[in-house]
Amino acid sequence: MNRTLTVLLAMALAAPWYASAKVLEVGPDKQFKQPSDAIAVAANGDDVRISPGKYFDCAIVKQDNLTIEGVGPDAILTDNPCAGKALLVIDGNNVTVRNLTLQRALVPDRNGAGIRAEGGDLTIENSQFISNENGILAAENPAATIRITGSSFVSNGHCEGSCAHGLYIGHIKLLHVDHSKFFNTHAGHHIKSRALRTEIIDCDIEDGPTGTSSYLIETPNGGSLIVERNKLEKGQHTQNQGNTIMIGSEGVDQPTDEITIHDNNFTNDQGRSTVFVTNRTATEADLSVNVFTGQVAPLEGDGK
Repeated sequence: MNRTLTVLLAMALAAPWYASAKVLEVGPDKQFKQPSDAIAVAANGDDVRISPGKYFDCAIVKQDNLTIEGVGPDAILTDNPCAGKALLVIDGNNVTVRNLTLQRALVPDRNGAGIRAEGGDLTIENSQFISNENGILAAENPAATIRITGSSFVSNGHCEGSCAHGLYIGHIKLLHVDHSKFFNTHAGHHIKSRALRTEIIDCDIEDGPTGTSSYLIETPNGGSLIVERNKLEKGQHTQNQGNTIMIGSEGVDQPTDEITIHDNNFTNDQGRSTVFVTNRTATEADLSVNVFTGQVAPLEGDGK
């Protein structure tokens, strides 16, 4: 084999997975009529693009580096969870879900989700989770990172038998949420995270006039918590009148290196006082530049 062929072969073998990635199009006039049809034949690194429409469909995603995205507005998966779990059950690593609406995931054990995250890293961009039992439910994976940006979680949650939440994240490495909205959550929490580190940045988390959530944010097993530049509101119908951000309520079983609650605007719309941060860890909570409206006790537990 001459030198030129040897170099070309080496370059081909070293080419990234995305060099051969395919686009699989879904829609009434596309090759694939349902998202699950395209996902079933997709390879690692492919891009599944879903045209606007309402799809009574679900899928189990086993591929790595897959992108599943809506093209234009109103690409909706609804009403038909897979395996008694979710509209998208994601077992792969480094999967991206973008510009989709996932709604009305209801299952017999009352633990249905728009997305069940059972694999590795997951990115959610510009997506909506509406009227599910859980918006996203993530299993334990200490190496996994979940990043959510520009998304909304509306009218998710319940506490009948067991509780479901807007976000319910198991023991993972990092949960990062930014520029997202949580509204009108029912009975459960807007965000419940057992992650080693949880970051909630530039979000809008509100009960509104009819929401009945318990906590706005809970990290029940400790772990570092960063809550910055958010608009927060506890409504008149909250299921937990006394507490807003709860840390360590179920026993601290992981390092809590940092608790920073900074530059948030919090409104308590109840006719009684509530605690903004309840800290049951031994790590001091650092509260600064937060603005309160209504009857608010800033901190219960260690901190300043």
